[in-house]
Amino acid sequence: MPLLATIEERLHAWRRELLPKHEMSHAVNYALNQWKELSVFAGDQRVPIDNNASERDMKRVVLNRKNSLFVGNERGGETAAILSSLTATCKRHGVDPQLYQTQALTNVPQASGTDLERWLPDRWKVEQAHRVKQLGG
Repeated sequence: MPLLATIEERLHAWRRELLPKHEMSHAVNYALNQWKELSVFAGDQRVPIDNNASERDMKRVVLNRKNSLFVGNERGGETAAILSSLTATCKRHGVDPQLYQTQALTNVPQASGTDLERWLPDRWKVEQAHRVKQLGG
């Protein structure tokens, strides 16, 4: 990437020319400290420019931790953690969490131990798509 190489050369030149406490020196150092990450982003179009998706996931974890202060007891906390994990997994797989959990809570108690894997959100999604296809929808 010739343009990035040119920019990096210029940043290093400025770093040598500027006084360490100069405001521009802080900006140059910041850019050079992020250079490895910028190079990865510029070299692979699959890499997102930001981490907003991760930040949103972490926000959910933090809010859940705050809300978990009020679950009442240890068993309530475990139940809340399981439901939160299932909800996050559903969202990650593009599954409607409410629909999934409603069907799972209705059907899993009657399922055999060998049937439980089909109730994982990713497998349930595939099965639902197959069922819709069979019905002609």
